[in-house]
Amino acid sequence: MLKDSRILVGKGAEETYILPGMANRHGLIAGATGTGKTVTLKVMAESFSDMGVPVFLADVKGDLAGCVKAGDFEVIEKRIAKLGIAAEDFPMKGYPVRFWDVYGEGGHPVRATVSDMGASLLARLLGLTEVQTGVLSIVFRVADDKGWLLIDLKDLRAMVAYVTEHSAELLNEYGNVSKQSAGAIQRALLQLEDAGGNMFFGEPDINLSDWMQYDDKGRGYINIFHCARLYRSPLLYSTFMLWLLAELFEELPEVGDPEKPKLVFFFDEAHLLFNDAPKALKTNVEQVVKLIRSKGVGVYFISQQPSDIPDPILAQLGNRVQHALRAYTPAEQKAIRAAAQTFRVNPDFDTEEAITELGTGEALVSFLDEKGRPNIVQRATILPPQSSMGAIDDERRKAETEADDLYGKYETAVDNESAYEIINGINAEAAEERQKELDAKEAEKQKAAEEKQKAAEEKQKEKERAAKEKEAEARKKKIKNSAAGKVASSAMNSIGREMGRSLFRGILSILKKG
Repeated sequence: MLKDSRILVGKGAEETYILPGMANRHGLIAGATGTGKTVTLKVMAESFSDMGVPVFLADVKGDLAGCVKAGDFEVIEKRIAKLGIAAEDFPMKGYPVRFWDVYGEGGHPVRATVSDMGASLLARLLGLTEVQTGVLSIVFRVADDKGWLLIDLKDLRAMVAYVTEHSAELLNEYGNVSKQSAGAIQRALLQLEDAGGNMFFGEPDINLSDWMQYDDKGRGYINIFHCARLYRSPLLYSTFMLWLLAELFEELPEVGDPEKPKLVFFFDEAHLLFNDAPKALKTNVEQVVKLIRSKGVGVYFISQQPSDIPDPILAQLGNRVQHALRAYTPAEQKAIRAAAQTFRVNPDFDTEEAITELGTGEALVSFLDEKGRPNIVQRATILPPQSSMGAIDDERRKAETEADDLYGKYETAVDNESAYEIINGINAEAAEERQKELDAKEAEKQKAAEEKQKAAEEKQKEKERAAKEKEAEARKKKIKNSAAGKVASSAMNSIGREMGRSLFRGILSILKKG
Protein backbone atom coordinates (compact mmCIF):
# COMPACT_ATOMS: atom_id res chain seq x y z
CA MET A 1 0.00 0.00 0.00
CA LEU A 2 1.30 3.44 -0.91
CA LYS A 3 1.15 6.11 1.75
CA ASP A 4 2.80 9.48 1.28
CA SER A 5 4.67 8.05 -1.73
CA ARG A 6 6.18 5.36 0.47
CA ILE A 7 5.45 1.63 0.61
CA LEU A 8 3.63 0.78 3.83
CA VAL A 9 4.40 -2.86 4.57
CA GLY A 10 3.30 -3.33 8.18
CA LYS A 11 2.29 -1.67 11.41
CA GLY A 12 3.37 -2.31 14.98
CA ALA A 13 4.48 0.22 17.53
CA GLU A 14 5.39 2.22 14.43
CA GLU A 15 4.53 2.02 10.75
CA THR A 16 7.22 0.37 8.63
CA TYR A 17 7.95 1.77 5.17
CA ILE A 18 10.18 1.02 2.22
CA LEU A 19 11.49 4.27 0.82
CA PRO A 20 11.39 4.40 -3.01
CA GLY A 21 14.95 5.71 -3.20
CA MET A 22 16.21 2.78 -1.10
CA ALA A 23 14.18 0.02 -2.75
CA ASN A 24 17.02 -0.83 -5.14
CA ARG A 25 19.27 -1.68 -2.18
CA HIS A 26 17.77 -5.17 -2.31
CA GLY A 27 16.02 -7.14 0.37
CA LEU A 28 15.19 -10.42 2.07
CA ILE A 29 11.90 -12.05 3.06
CA ALA A 30 12.58 -15.04 5.30
CA GLY A 31 10.55 -17.38 7.47
CA ALA A 32 9.32 -20.89 7.95
CA THR A 33 6.66 -22.42 5.72
CA GLY A 34 3.19 -21.01 6.39
CA THR A 35 4.30 -17.91 8.27
CA GLY A 36 3.21 -15.36 5.65
CA LYS A 37 6.11 -14.84 3.23
CA THR A 38 3.85 -15.01 0.18
CA VAL A 39 1.50 -12.35 1.54
CA THR A 40 4.46 -10.05 2.27
CA LEU A 41 5.74 -10.59 -1.24
CA LYS A 42 2.33 -9.70 -2.73
CA VAL A 43 1.94 -6.58 -0.62
CA MET A 44 5.33 -5.32 -1.74
CA ALA A 45 4.77 -6.26 -5.41
CA GLU A 46 1.39 -4.46 -5.48
CA SER A 47 2.88 -1.37 -3.91
CA PHE A 48 5.74 -1.26 -6.39
CA SER A 49 3.22 -1.56 -9.23
CA ASP A 50 1.16 1.33 -7.79
CA MET A 51 4.38 3.34 -7.57
CA GLY A 52 4.98 2.80 -11.30
CA VAL A 53 7.69 0.18 -10.89
CA PRO A 54 7.45 -3.04 -12.97
CA VAL A 55 7.86 -6.25 -11.01
CA PHE A 56 9.06 -9.74 -11.85
CA LEU A 57 8.24 -12.54 -9.46
CA ALA A 58 8.57 -16.31 -9.61
CA ASP A 59 5.35 -18.14 -8.81
CA VAL A 60 6.50 -21.52 -7.54
CA LYS A 61 3.21 -22.66 -6.00
CA GLY A 62 0.84 -21.01 -8.47
CA ASP A 63 -0.83 -18.84 -5.81
CA LEU A 64 0.41 -15.42 -6.95
CA ALA A 65 -1.75 -15.25 -10.06
CA GLY A 66 -4.59 -13.78 -7.99
CA CYS A 67 -2.90 -10.39 -8.42
CA VAL A 68 -4.91 -10.06 -11.63
CA LYS A 69 -8.25 -9.72 -9.83
CA ALA A 70 -9.58 -7.76 -6.87
CA GLY A 71 -9.50 -9.32 -3.43
CA ASP A 72 -12.41 -10.13 -1.17
CA PHE A 73 -12.76 -7.39 1.45
CA GLU A 74 -14.59 -9.69 3.86
CA VAL A 75 -11.52 -11.87 4.05
CA ILE A 76 -9.22 -9.05 5.18
CA GLU A 77 -11.74 -6.76 6.93
CA LYS A 78 -10.69 -7.73 10.47
CA ARG A 79 -6.99 -7.25 9.75
CA ILE A 80 -7.61 -3.82 8.23
CA ALA A 81 -9.55 -2.82 11.31
CA LYS A 82 -6.78 -4.15 13.57
CA LEU A 83 -4.26 -2.06 11.65
CA GLY A 84 -6.40 1.03 11.99
CA ILE A 85 -6.86 1.48 8.24
CA ALA A 86 -10.20 2.79 7.00
CA ALA A 87 -11.96 0.65 4.39
CA GLU A 88 -12.19 3.59 1.97
CA ASP A 89 -8.41 3.94 2.13
CA PHE A 90 -7.87 0.31 1.23
CA PRO A 91 -9.79 -0.48 -1.98
CA MET A 92 -9.80 -4.01 -3.35
CA LYS A 93 -8.38 -4.07 -6.90
CA GLY A 94 -6.67 -6.15 -9.50
CA TYR A 95 -3.31 -5.29 -11.02
CA PRO A 96 -1.86 -5.26 -14.53
CA VAL A 97 -0.38 -8.73 -14.85
CA ARG A 98 1.52 -10.58 -17.55
CA PHE A 99 1.96 -14.31 -17.30
CA TRP A 100 5.11 -16.09 -18.48
CA ASP A 101 6.14 -19.73 -18.60
CA VAL A 102 9.17 -21.55 -20.01
CA TYR A 103 6.87 -24.26 -21.32
CA GLY A 104 4.29 -21.86 -22.73
CA GLU A 105 1.53 -23.51 -20.69
CA GLY A 106 0.86 -20.86 -18.06
CA GLY A 107 1.74 -17.76 -20.05
CA HIS A 108 3.88 -16.36 -22.84
CA PRO A 109 6.84 -18.66 -23.63
CA VAL A 110 10.19 -17.56 -22.23
CA ARG A 111 13.22 -18.46 -24.32
CA ALA A 112 16.91 -17.67 -24.30
CA THR A 113 19.64 -18.57 -26.76
CA VAL A 114 22.50 -20.87 -25.83
CA SER A 115 24.93 -18.03 -26.56
CA ASP A 116 23.08 -15.76 -24.12
CA MET A 117 23.27 -18.39 -21.40
CA GLY A 118 27.05 -18.68 -21.76
CA ALA A 119 29.44 -21.49 -20.97
CA SER A 120 29.66 -21.00 -17.19
CA LEU A 121 25.94 -21.13 -16.41
CA LEU A 122 25.35 -23.88 -18.95
CA ALA A 123 28.15 -25.96 -17.43
CA ARG A 124 26.43 -25.65 -14.04
CA LEU A 125 23.14 -26.63 -15.60
CA LEU A 126 24.75 -29.69 -17.22
CA GLY A 127 26.67 -30.67 -14.08
CA LEU A 128 30.03 -30.69 -15.87
CA THR A 129 33.42 -31.22 -14.29
CA GLU A 130 36.13 -28.57 -14.45
CA VAL A 131 37.79 -30.28 -17.43
CA GLN A 132 34.47 -30.66 -19.27
CA THR A 133 33.66 -27.02 -18.54
CA GLY A 134 36.96 -26.08 -20.18
CA VAL A 135 36.01 -28.05 -23.29
CA LEU A 136 32.60 -26.36 -23.37
CA SER A 137 34.34 -22.97 -23.17
CA ILE A 138 36.43 -23.92 -26.20
CA VAL A 139 33.26 -24.87 -28.08
CA PHE A 140 31.75 -21.45 -27.33
CA ARG A 141 34.98 -19.66 -28.29
CA VAL A 142 35.28 -21.47 -31.62
CA ALA A 143 31.65 -20.67 -32.44
CA ASP A 144 32.20 -17.04 -31.52
CA ASP A 145 35.37 -16.74 -33.62
CA LYS A 146 33.63 -18.25 -36.62
CA GLY A 147 30.52 -16.13 -36.16
CA TRP A 148 28.26 -19.16 -35.82
CA LEU A 149 25.24 -18.52 -33.64
CA LEU A 150 24.44 -20.98 -30.86
CA ILE A 151 20.67 -20.59 -30.52
CA ASP A 152 19.24 -23.93 -29.41
CA LEU A 153 20.53 -27.23 -28.11
CA LYS A 154 20.89 -28.82 -31.53
CA ASP A 155 23.28 -25.97 -32.42
CA LEU A 156 25.38 -26.76 -29.38
CA ARG A 157 25.38 -30.48 -30.05
CA ALA A 158 26.45 -29.89 -33.65
CA MET A 159 29.17 -27.51 -32.46
CA VAL A 160 30.54 -30.02 -29.93
CA ALA A 161 30.69 -32.66 -32.68
CA TYR A 162 32.41 -30.22 -35.04
CA VAL A 163 35.08 -29.21 -32.52
CA THR A 164 35.70 -32.87 -31.65
CA GLU A 165 36.09 -33.83 -35.30
CA HIS A 166 38.50 -30.94 -35.95
CA SER A 167 40.31 -31.14 -32.61
CA ALA A 168 43.72 -31.79 -34.20
CA GLU A 169 43.66 -28.60 -36.26
CA LEU A 170 42.22 -26.56 -33.36
CA LEU A 171 44.73 -27.84 -30.79
CA ASN A 172 47.42 -25.15 -31.13
CA GLU A 173 45.00 -22.21 -30.95
CA TYR A 174 42.38 -23.40 -28.48
CA GLY A 175 43.78 -26.36 -26.56
CA ASN A 176 43.01 -30.03 -26.33
CA VAL A 177 39.48 -31.37 -26.79
CA SER A 178 39.25 -34.97 -25.64
CA LYS A 179 36.64 -37.28 -27.06
CA GLN A 180 35.77 -38.42 -23.53
CA SER A 181 34.88 -34.87 -22.38
CA ALA A 182 32.98 -34.15 -25.59
CA GLY A 183 31.04 -37.39 -25.14
CA ALA A 184 30.15 -36.45 -21.55
CA ILE A 185 28.87 -33.06 -22.74
CA GLN A 186 26.74 -34.69 -25.43
CA ARG A 187 25.20 -37.08 -22.90
CA ALA A 188 24.43 -34.20 -20.53
CA LEU A 189 22.78 -32.28 -23.37
CA LEU A 190 20.55 -35.25 -24.11
CA GLN A 191 19.50 -35.36 -20.46
CA LEU A 192 18.77 -31.63 -20.53
CA GLU A 193 16.59 -32.11 -23.61
CA ASP A 194 14.67 -34.85 -21.82
CA ALA A 195 14.11 -32.44 -18.90
CA GLY A 196 12.49 -29.90 -21.25
CA GLY A 197 15.55 -27.71 -21.76
CA ASN A 198 15.01 -27.74 -25.51
CA MET A 199 11.84 -25.68 -24.93
CA PHE A 200 13.76 -22.96 -23.10
CA PHE A 201 16.57 -22.55 -25.63
CA GLY A 202 15.49 -21.00 -28.91
CA GLU A 203 14.01 -17.97 -30.61
CA PRO A 204 12.35 -15.55 -30.39
CA ASP A 205 14.28 -14.97 -27.19
CA ILE A 206 12.89 -12.77 -24.47
CA ASN A 207 13.27 -9.01 -24.78
CA LEU A 208 13.73 -7.82 -21.22
CA SER A 209 12.15 -4.47 -22.06
CA ASP A 210 8.84 -6.34 -22.28
CA TRP A 211 9.14 -6.88 -18.53
CA MET A 212 9.45 -3.16 -17.93
CA GLN A 213 6.07 -1.93 -19.17
CA TYR A 214 3.25 0.16 -17.69
CA ASP A 215 -0.52 0.16 -18.04
CA ASP A 216 -2.60 3.19 -19.06
CA LYS A 217 -2.76 4.30 -15.40
CA GLY A 218 1.02 4.39 -15.09
CA ARG A 219 1.16 1.27 -12.92
CA GLY A 220 4.03 -1.09 -13.48
CA TYR A 221 3.17 -4.54 -14.85
CA ILE A 222 3.55 -7.45 -12.45
CA ASN A 223 5.26 -10.14 -14.51
CA ILE A 224 4.38 -13.50 -12.97
CA PHE A 225 6.73 -16.27 -14.00
CA HIS A 226 4.69 -19.46 -13.70
CA CYS A 227 7.19 -22.12 -12.66
CA ALA A 228 5.17 -24.82 -10.91
CA ARG A 229 6.46 -27.28 -13.53
CA LEU A 230 9.90 -25.72 -13.92
CA TYR A 231 10.41 -25.94 -10.17
CA ARG A 232 10.38 -29.73 -10.50
CA SER A 233 13.72 -29.26 -12.27
CA PRO A 234 15.45 -27.19 -9.56
CA LEU A 235 18.72 -26.88 -11.48
CA LEU A 236 16.99 -25.49 -14.56
CA TYR A 237 14.91 -23.14 -12.40
CA SER A 238 17.88 -21.75 -10.50
CA THR A 239 20.07 -21.45 -13.61
CA PHE A 240 17.32 -19.54 -15.39
CA MET A 241 17.07 -17.10 -12.48
CA LEU A 242 20.83 -16.54 -12.36
CA TRP A 243 20.90 -16.02 -16.13
CA LEU A 244 18.10 -13.49 -15.84
CA LEU A 245 19.99 -11.51 -13.24
CA ALA A 246 23.14 -11.53 -15.37
CA GLU A 247 21.20 -10.46 -18.49
CA LEU A 248 19.68 -7.50 -16.66
CA PHE A 249 23.08 -6.42 -15.49
CA GLU A 250 24.51 -6.65 -19.01
CA GLU A 251 21.64 -4.93 -20.83
CA LEU A 252 20.50 -2.11 -18.57
CA PRO A 253 22.35 1.22 -18.55
CA GLU A 254 23.83 2.83 -15.45
CA VAL A 255 21.40 5.17 -13.70
CA GLY A 256 23.12 5.66 -10.35
CA ASP A 257 20.65 6.05 -7.49
CA PRO A 258 17.24 6.73 -9.04
CA GLU A 259 14.26 8.11 -7.15
CA LYS A 260 12.62 4.72 -7.53
CA PRO A 261 13.71 1.40 -9.09
CA LYS A 262 13.28 0.69 -12.78
CA LEU A 263 12.48 -2.93 -11.97
CA VAL A 264 12.15 -5.11 -8.88
CA PHE A 265 12.80 -8.85 -8.84
CA PHE A 266 11.53 -11.33 -6.31
CA PHE A 267 13.38 -14.66 -6.32
CA ASP A 268 11.42 -17.33 -4.46
CA GLU A 269 13.14 -20.46 -3.09
CA ALA A 270 16.39 -18.51 -3.20
CA HIS A 271 18.42 -21.33 -1.68
CA LEU A 272 18.20 -23.14 -5.01
CA LEU A 273 20.19 -20.38 -6.67
CA PHE A 274 23.27 -21.25 -4.66
CA ASN A 275 23.00 -24.98 -4.01
CA ASP A 276 26.03 -26.76 -5.49
CA ALA A 277 27.04 -23.58 -7.32
CA PRO A 278 30.81 -23.43 -7.97
CA LYS A 279 32.77 -20.74 -6.18
CA ALA A 280 33.38 -18.77 -9.38
CA LEU A 281 29.65 -18.60 -10.07
CA LYS A 282 28.83 -17.47 -6.52
CA THR A 283 31.48 -14.77 -6.83
CA ASN A 284 29.94 -13.63 -10.10
CA VAL A 285 26.46 -13.46 -8.57
CA GLU A 286 27.84 -11.54 -5.62
CA GLN A 287 29.36 -8.96 -7.97
CA VAL A 288 26.13 -8.65 -9.95
CA VAL A 289 24.05 -8.13 -6.79
CA LYS A 290 26.49 -5.46 -5.62
CA LEU A 291 26.49 -3.58 -8.89
CA ILE A 292 23.01 -4.07 -10.32
CA ARG A 293 21.47 -1.54 -7.96
CA SER A 294 23.26 1.14 -9.99
CA LYS A 295 21.19 -0.10 -12.95
CA GLY A 296 18.04 0.72 -10.98
CA VAL A 297 17.15 -2.91 -10.21
CA GLY A 298 16.13 -4.10 -6.76
CA VAL A 299 16.55 -7.80 -5.98
CA TYR A 300 14.54 -9.44 -3.18
CA PHE A 301 15.30 -13.00 -2.10
CA ILE A 302 12.64 -15.19 -0.48
CA SER A 303 13.80 -18.19 1.54
CA GLN A 304 13.21 -19.98 4.82
CA GLN A 305 16.49 -19.10 6.49
CA PRO A 306 18.73 -16.07 6.03
CA SER A 307 21.60 -18.55 6.10
CA ASP A 308 20.35 -19.92 2.75
CA ILE A 309 21.94 -16.84 1.19
CA PRO A 310 25.78 -16.64 1.04
CA ASP A 311 27.12 -14.08 3.51
CA PRO A 312 28.64 -11.71 0.91
CA ILE A 313 25.23 -11.45 -0.79
CA LEU A 314 23.28 -11.37 2.47
CA ALA A 315 25.33 -8.33 3.45
CA GLN A 316 23.90 -6.46 0.43
CA LEU A 317 20.28 -6.97 1.45
CA GLY A 318 19.30 -3.82 3.33
CA ASN A 319 15.51 -4.20 3.48
CA ARG A 320 14.50 -7.18 5.60
CA VAL A 321 11.32 -8.91 6.68
CA GLN A 322 11.81 -11.84 9.04
CA HIS A 323 8.79 -14.06 9.67
CA ALA A 324 8.70 -16.72 12.37
CA LEU A 325 11.28 -19.48 12.66
CA ARG A 326 10.93 -22.59 14.77
CA ALA A 327 13.61 -23.86 17.13
CA TYR A 328 13.14 -27.62 17.35
CA THR A 329 16.80 -28.58 16.95
CA PRO A 330 20.14 -27.11 18.04
CA ALA A 331 20.87 -26.21 14.41
CA GLU A 332 17.59 -24.27 14.18
CA GLN A 333 18.35 -22.48 17.45
CA LYS A 334 21.69 -21.44 16.04
CA ALA A 335 20.03 -20.20 12.86
CA ILE A 336 17.56 -18.10 14.88
CA ARG A 337 20.40 -16.57 16.87
CA ALA A 338 22.22 -15.71 13.64
CA ALA A 339 19.06 -14.18 12.13
CA ALA A 340 18.46 -12.05 15.23
CA GLN A 341 22.00 -10.70 15.15
CA THR A 342 21.48 -9.22 11.67
CA PHE A 343 19.01 -6.62 13.02
CA ARG A 344 19.64 -3.39 14.88
CA VAL A 345 18.51 -4.03 18.45
CA ASN A 346 15.19 -2.68 19.63
CA PRO A 347 15.29 -2.20 23.42
CA ASP A 348 11.58 -2.89 23.69
CA PHE A 349 11.89 -6.63 23.01
CA ASP A 350 14.34 -9.52 22.65
CA THR A 351 14.81 -10.06 18.91
CA GLU A 352 15.85 -13.71 19.19
CA GLU A 353 12.91 -14.57 21.38
CA ALA A 354 10.50 -12.60 19.20
CA ILE A 355 11.42 -14.59 16.09
CA THR A 356 10.06 -17.76 17.68
CA GLU A 357 6.92 -16.04 19.04
CA LEU A 358 5.71 -14.43 15.80
CA GLY A 359 2.31 -15.54 14.55
CA THR A 360 1.22 -15.95 10.96
CA GLY A 361 1.21 -12.55 9.27
CA GLU A 362 3.60 -11.05 11.82
CA ALA A 363 7.24 -10.26 11.16
CA LEU A 364 10.31 -8.45 12.36
CA VAL A 365 10.90 -5.62 9.92
CA SER A 366 13.87 -3.36 9.25
CA PHE A 367 14.13 -1.13 6.19
CA LEU A 368 16.75 1.41 5.19
CA ASP A 369 16.29 5.04 6.14
CA GLU A 370 16.85 7.99 3.80
CA LYS A 371 20.61 7.80 4.43
CA GLY A 372 20.83 4.09 3.68
CA ARG A 373 21.09 3.01 7.31
CA PRO A 374 19.08 0.05 8.69
CA ASN A 375 16.28 1.19 10.96
CA ILE A 376 15.84 -0.33 14.41
CA VAL A 377 13.94 -3.61 14.06
CA GLN A 378 10.19 -3.39 14.56
CA ARG A 379 7.71 -6.09 15.38
CA ALA A 380 4.84 -5.56 12.95
CA THR A 381 1.68 -7.04 11.50
CA ILE A 382 1.97 -7.21 7.72
CA LEU A 383 -0.76 -5.59 5.65
CA PRO A 384 -2.98 -7.84 3.54
CA PRO A 385 -2.84 -7.60 -0.26
CA GLN A 386 -5.47 -5.61 -2.15
CA SER A 387 -5.76 -8.25 -4.85
CA SER A 388 -7.07 -11.79 -4.47
CA MET A 389 -5.02 -14.10 -2.29
CA GLY A 390 -6.18 -17.17 -4.18
CA ALA A 391 -5.09 -18.75 -7.43
CA ILE A 392 -6.95 -18.45 -10.73
CA ASP A 393 -8.14 -21.23 -13.00
CA ASP A 394 -6.51 -22.14 -16.31
CA GLU A 395 -9.31 -20.55 -18.34
CA ARG A 396 -8.77 -17.16 -16.69
CA ARG A 397 -5.01 -17.44 -17.08
CA LYS A 398 -5.38 -18.30 -20.77
CA ALA A 399 -7.85 -15.47 -21.34
CA GLU A 400 -5.54 -12.94 -19.68
CA THR A 401 -2.59 -14.14 -21.75
CA GLU A 402 -4.47 -13.99 -25.06
CA ALA A 403 -5.87 -10.53 -24.23
CA ASP A 404 -2.37 -9.21 -23.64
CA ASP A 405 -0.99 -6.98 -26.42
CA LEU A 406 2.19 -9.11 -26.41
CA TYR A 407 0.22 -12.19 -27.43
CA GLY A 408 1.66 -13.66 -30.61
CA LYS A 409 5.13 -12.17 -30.21
CA TYR A 410 6.60 -15.20 -28.45
CA GLU A 411 4.03 -17.92 -28.99
CA THR A 412 5.51 -19.38 -32.19
CA ALA A 413 9.10 -20.63 -32.14
CA VAL A 414 11.32 -19.85 -35.13
CA ASP A 415 14.40 -21.69 -36.33
CA ASN A 416 16.78 -19.27 -38.02
CA GLU A 417 20.08 -20.26 -39.63
CA SER A 418 22.65 -20.94 -36.95
CA ALA A 419 25.52 -23.30 -36.16
CA TYR A 420 23.48 -26.44 -36.81
CA GLU A 421 22.52 -25.41 -40.33
CA ILE A 422 26.00 -24.05 -41.14
CA ILE A 423 27.76 -27.19 -39.93
CA ASN A 424 25.27 -29.40 -41.75
CA GLY A 425 25.96 -27.35 -44.88
CA ILE A 426 29.71 -27.78 -44.44
CA ASN A 427 29.26 -31.50 -43.84
CA ALA A 428 27.01 -31.75 -46.90
CA GLU A 429 29.57 -29.96 -49.07
CA ALA A 430 32.34 -32.14 -47.68
CA ALA A 431 30.23 -35.23 -48.31
CA GLU A 432 29.54 -34.03 -51.84
CA GLU A 433 33.25 -33.45 -52.46
CA ARG A 434 34.06 -36.88 -51.05
CA GLN A 435 31.40 -38.40 -53.27
CA LYS A 436 32.84 -36.58 -56.29
CA GLU A 437 36.29 -37.90 -55.42
CA LEU A 438 34.89 -41.39 -54.99
CA ASP A 439 33.00 -41.08 -58.27
CA ALA A 440 36.18 -39.85 -60.02
CA LYS A 441 38.23 -42.67 -58.58
CA GLU A 442 35.52 -45.15 -59.53
CA ALA A 443 35.44 -43.70 -63.05
CA GLU A 444 39.22 -43.96 -63.29
CA LYS A 445 39.08 -47.50 -61.97
CA GLN A 446 36.34 -48.35 -64.46
CA LYS A 447 38.31 -46.75 -67.29
CA ALA A 448 41.45 -48.64 -66.28
CA ALA A 449 39.45 -51.86 -66.12
CA GLU A 450 37.98 -51.18 -69.53
CA GLU A 451 41.40 -50.39 -70.97
CA LYS A 452 42.80 -53.52 -69.38
CA GLN A 453 39.91 -55.51 -70.79
CA LYS A 454 40.44 -53.93 -74.18
CA ALA A 455 44.18 -54.69 -74.05
CA ALA A 456 43.41 -58.25 -73.05
CA GLU A 457 40.97 -58.57 -75.89
CA GLU A 458 43.52 -57.12 -78.33
CA LYS A 459 46.12 -59.50 -76.99
CA GLN A 460 43.72 -62.37 -77.36
CA LYS A 461 42.89 -61.30 -80.88
CA GLU A 462 46.60 -61.00 -81.66
CA LYS A 463 47.16 -64.39 -80.18
CA GLU A 464 44.31 -65.82 -82.19
CA ARG A 465 45.68 -64.17 -85.37
CA ALA A 466 49.12 -65.57 -84.66
CA ALA A 467 47.61 -68.97 -84.06
CA LYS A 468 45.66 -68.77 -87.26
CA GLU A 469 48.73 -67.63 -89.18
CA LYS A 470 50.74 -70.42 -87.63
CA GLU A 471 48.02 -72.87 -88.46
CA ALA A 472 47.85 -71.56 -92.01
CA GLU A 473 51.62 -71.77 -92.33
CA ALA A 474 51.51 -75.29 -91.02
CA ARG A 475 48.87 -76.19 -93.53
CA LYS A 476 50.89 -74.65 -96.31
CA LYS A 477 53.96 -76.48 -95.16
CA LYS A 478 52.03 -79.67 -94.88
CA ILE A 479 50.66 -79.22 -98.36
CA LYS A 480 54.08 -78.39 -99.66
CA ASN A 481 55.60 -81.34 -97.90
CA SER A 482 52.86 -83.55 -99.20
CA ALA A 483 53.45 -82.42 -102.78
CA ALA A 484 57.19 -82.86 -102.46
CA GLY A 485 56.66 -86.31 -101.00
CA LYS A 486 54.48 -87.26 -103.85
CA VAL A 487 57.09 -86.04 -106.32
CA ALA A 488 59.82 -87.84 -104.43
CA SER A 489 57.75 -90.95 -104.15
CA SER A 490 56.94 -90.83 -107.84
CA ALA A 491 60.58 -90.27 -108.59
CA MET A 492 61.60 -93.12 -106.39
CA ASN A 493 59.04 -95.31 -107.95
CA SER A 494 60.27 -94.38 -111.40
CA ILE A 495 63.84 -94.93 -110.36
CA GLY A 496 62.93 -98.19 -108.80
CA ARG A 497 61.08 -99.32 -111.83
CA GLU A 498 63.92 -98.20 -114.05
CA MET A 499 66.50 -99.95 -111.88
CA GLY A 500 64.38 -103.02 -111.87
CA ARG A 501 64.08 -102.98 -115.61
CA SER A 502 67.82 -102.38 -115.96
CA LEU A 503 68.58 -105.23 -113.59
CA PHE A 504 66.17 -107.50 -115.44
CA ARG A 505 67.72 -106.56 -118.77
CA GLY A 506 71.18 -107.23 -117.35
CA ILE A 507 70.15 -110.66 -116.14
CA LEU A 508 68.60 -111.49 -119.49
CA SER A 509 71.71 -110.36 -121.24
CA ILE A 510 73.83 -112.67 -119.13
CA LEU A 511 71.55 -115.54 -119.71
CA LYS A 512 71.62 -114.98 -123.42
CA LYS A 513 75.41 -114.97 -123.46
CA GLY A 514 75.52 -118.10 -121.56
